Amino acid sequence: MNDTGFNILSLITFFPLVGALLIAAQNAVAKNNARWIALYTTLFTLGASLHLWANFDYSNSGFQFVEEMDWLGGSIRYKMGVDGISVLFVVLTAFLMPLCILASWEAIQDRVKEYMIAFLVLETLMLGVFSALDLILFYLFFEGGLIPMFLIIGVWGGKRRVYASFKFFLYTLLGSLLMLLAMMAMYWHAGTTDIVALLSHKFPRDMQTWLWLAFFASFAVKLPMWPVHTWLPDAHVEAPTAGSVILAGILLKMGGYGFLRFSLPMFPLASQDFAPLVFALSVVAIIYTSLVALAQEDVKKLIAYSSVAHMGFVTMGVFSFSVQGVDGAIFQMLSHGLVSAALFLCVGVVYDRMHTREIDAYGGLVNRMPIYAFVFMMFTLANVGLPGTSGFIGEFLTLVGAFKANTWVAFLATTGVILSAAYALYLYRRMMFGPLEKRSLRAITDMNSREIVVFAPLVLLVVLFGFYPAPLLDVTAVSVKKLVSNYEAALKAKEAANVR
Repeated sequence: MNDTGFNILSLITFFPLVGALLIAAQNAVAKNNARWIALYTTLFTLGASLHLWANFDYSNSGFQFVEEMDWLGGSIRYKMGVDGISVLFVVLTAFLMPLCILASWEAIQDRVKEYMIAFLVLETLMLGVFSALDLILFYLFFEGGLIPMFLIIGVWGGKRRVYASFKFFLYTLLGSLLMLLAMMAMYWHAGTTDIVALLSHKFPRDMQTWLWLAFFASFAVKLPMWPVHTWLPDAHVEAPTAGSVILAGILLKMGGYGFLRFSLPMFPLASQDFAPLVFALSVVAIIYTSLVALAQEDVKKLIAYSSVAHMGFVTMGVFSFSVQGVDGAIFQMLSHGLVSAALFLCVGVVYDRMHTREIDAYGGLVNRMPIYAFVFMMFTLANVGLPGTSGFIGEFLTLVGAFKANTWVAFLATTGVILSAAYALYLYRRMMFGPLEKRSLRAITDMNSREIVVFAPLVLLVVLFGFYPAPLLDVTAVSVKKLVSNYEAALKAKEAANVR
């Protein structure tokens, strides 16, 4: 069942802009009005996205809820739609936004109006990325998200916010310019910018290589893959808490989504050729950034490096070209979206009280903050990939997929699981246990009701999907099987042509 009676994807995507306009019309002094409008807007968007999920047909591998109309000339059209690969990212985006607004409730006191507008505009652009079915529309949403995030880091960030925001902007813009050139080449060759039509268009072998490399330049920076990951720790450290949540929870996933939407289905022969390169970079990312995380003294930087390592599992799963690997990669992205978002929110809780992110500034917090210690423990264990948490399912499936493709890659990646346990548990021990020696911590208070409301759904979902991953895997199953079978068919066609 797909007929919801109205253009639900356009409603979900553009409704946050309505909230942004309402806030813009408010009196500058009315800070609370801006907060409440932003909260209600994001909650409505979440409700609409859940309605989308409830009406999604799991047995259909094609695009659903498709909307189409003339836009720029005859060939470039406004086209939206979701399939099993993209629909859950729409829900994840809509789910994290109300939590970001609640997390910023007391932390942000300056320019509240502009802050809420920036977040609502960013939500529209992120939702558009996962819903767009036209190359130009996708590119506008994909690049447009840079602007509000640039402002969020540059205006409300820490001491080195200007440096971090410019580094973030320039890194991601440079990669995306190559992708724009590739999109123009695709249009000249295929005569259309319709993503659905391009998925069945067969590009020549040599052309695939150049197109794949151009798209890889953009998605590798966005994900980010080693060695183009250096913008991420700086951006995370300087961004406000909610900015880090969206950066880790959603923006990084656009790179992985891009590989699944463009690189694999449109350039299958080039994907096969470059798979060893991706495996090598993934293994380096998993091991190297885990070792770097062990040496960090800043909590946010440690979690940022762990994100790079976890995204290594995603690329490894995607380029294993197996159903388990791709399923695992999608599940890992969704799980990481919840777990990393929660970890950055955990940092925000103590930063709001102590105004420092240095690990050495803490110690013995369990004595004063038992609820906080329990919540932090849940997400630390999920980050490690403990069975019974959502983190385990994604890592396990990607490793199964990698094992089928290359046993050495799977073996080396497994050492990353051990290293992640080392840095995550080391961080937890230093912050939570031991005597409460520091005088400044003796007056620290445990989580308040607003903070508990933010964390409760995250804890529940991480445990639920750890024990019962079917609600997510059932949605992606048919689309992933189609993606892998189309890839295998393209390879067989190439082999048959070579035999002739």
